[in-house]
Amino acid sequence: MEITKKSLSIRGMTLIEIMTVVGIIGIIMMISIPAWLRQREYTRGIACQENLTKIEHAKEMYIFAKNLNEGDPVDMTDLWKSDRTGYLKNKPRCPAGGAYTANVVNTAPTCSFNGSEVFNSALHSLQETAP
Repeated sequence: MEITKKSLSIRGMTLIEIMTVVGIIGIIMMISIPAWLRQREYTRGIACQENLTKIEHAKEMYIFAKNLNEGDPVDMTDLWKSDRTGYLKNKPRCPAGGAYTANVVNTAPTCSFNGSEVFNSALHSLQETAP
């Protein structure tokens, strides 16, 4: 039986090498996935705050157009209409699945979603920096 150079040069990976690669990939995933999930929640919080700002602006236009007084109720159906004649072009949808409420005059609109700490911190940080 003759061993040639060609048969010796063909070599596969050993089990130890494969386990090392799998371990390294596992460590990378353990580090990156929680950071990615945290960033996704933060982005949802930012999108929710932007929707609340749009609702607030539409609500202000509605209040001035209808000459409403403090404490008068404002409903989301007053701001958005399916025939696109309302003050909002599209019906706002909470990225986290909550529902928006316009509230009464001189009260900020709210979202029913009481999210994670990261989601809420994104909302609060944007509210503090808003003019």
